[in-house]
Amino acid sequence: MAAMLDTTPQEEKKEEPLKKCSQRGRHLKRFSSRWRSHGPADGNGRPVLANSATDKSPGGKTHKKQSQLLGHGRLVCGGSSNQRPRYVTKDGKCRVNLGPIEDKKRFLSDIFTTLVDLKYRWFLFLFTMCYSLTWVAFAEIYFLDAWLHDDVAHAHDPEWKPCFQNVDGFLSALLLSVESQRTIGYGSRMVTANCPEGVVLLMVQSILGSIIDALMVGCMFVKISRPQKRAQTLIFSKRCVISERDDRLCLLFRIGDLRASHMVDAKIRAKLIKSRQTREGEFIPLEQSEINLGYDTGGDRLLLVEPQTITHIISDSSPFWEVGAERLKRETLEIIVILEGIVEASGMTCQARTSYTEDEILWGHRFESCLSLEKGAFRVDYGAFDKTFEVQMSPISAKDRQAANDQVGELQ
Repeated sequence: MAAMLDTTPQEEKKEEPLKKCSQRGRHLKRFSSRWRSHGPADGNGRPVLANSATDKSPGGKTHKKQSQLLGHGRLVCGGSSNQRPRYVTKDGKCRVNLGPIEDKKRFLSDIFTTLVDLKYRWFLFLFTMCYSLTWVAFAEIYFLDAWLHDDVAHAHDPEWKPCFQNVDGFLSALLLSVESQRTIGYGSRMVTANCPEGVVLLMVQSILGSIIDALMVGCMFVKISRPQKRAQTLIFSKRCVISERDDRLCLLFRIGDLRASHMVDAKIRAKLIKSRQTREGEFIPLEQSEINLGYDTGGDRLLLVEPQTITHIISDSSPFWEVGAERLKRETLEIIVILEGIVEASGMTCQARTSYTEDEILWGHRFESCLSLEKGAFRVDYGAFDKTFEVQMSPISAKDRQAANDQVGELQ
């Protein structure tokens, strides 16, 4: 009996982490800037940073870092999928969901952009309701005014001087409202000069109808002509590679344009998304670092006529300066590539995006050539656009290469 009493608290202690683990899986993960370290601390009580993904205590227990993000914590409670979330999907969609916004009046201050950003089904519903409600509202006013002037009772009296001619019911008043706002004017029913309020009412409806036409038709035109679909014909290679070019380690990826009408003033840029912990213990989620694609030399401005291989030289200012082949496998990062340009047909700015995770970066590979000369012109083979081949290359980082070259230079 005593043994059973001794084992019961231990079993409860074992079940508590499982319950907490399942409860965490039911809720959204939140990022915290407060760091709670389970590892060793220095003399000031600050945690000592470790390079590996886990901290090992002297007792042999392994503690997961709470700052792990975008793939560091791949062992999810409940045995779920090992696939980690992406910041930007391969087709360029940002995987960031906005929480509840209390101050929604800001959207009404920019009503034009709000209407353009609506989905088509809601925009068409609002488009239809704007016209329908105004037609019905003015039809009710027309019918009420005609009833007050006894135009409905004397609709077929030839000696009666009506305010609204041939309005004998609500349906005829609705036809008068539609014909007046849409300037159809069949001639069978109209507003006469026998009552001034009818003329004022007609002027108000005409002005309001013009405002609705300008807003709704303008939004429809902008929504149809938006260059978002143009980005569907701007393609990126499925993977990027790290290889040597002119004795320098480089990060390479490809972009291409499937249309014959080219992008004007095309520019390319890239960002590295990676979470990190500062020396003071602050956790910075999704920190963005610039990846130089030739901004200082003009290499980021492209003539996108044929597929281009974009090059990032891994120098001492590069975020990949200390990354080698083995460390790349342990890293958790995401490269966001953004291509911007002006659509030649419409003159509007278009943007295409994609991303590469650490699993999509091939060390020691090169892209196959997709250009050939055929009948006096260059031919692009998009079947070889994503093809790579492996090359013999050292797995050490660019920093270690530089150090090795400096040692060789000192010995010589």
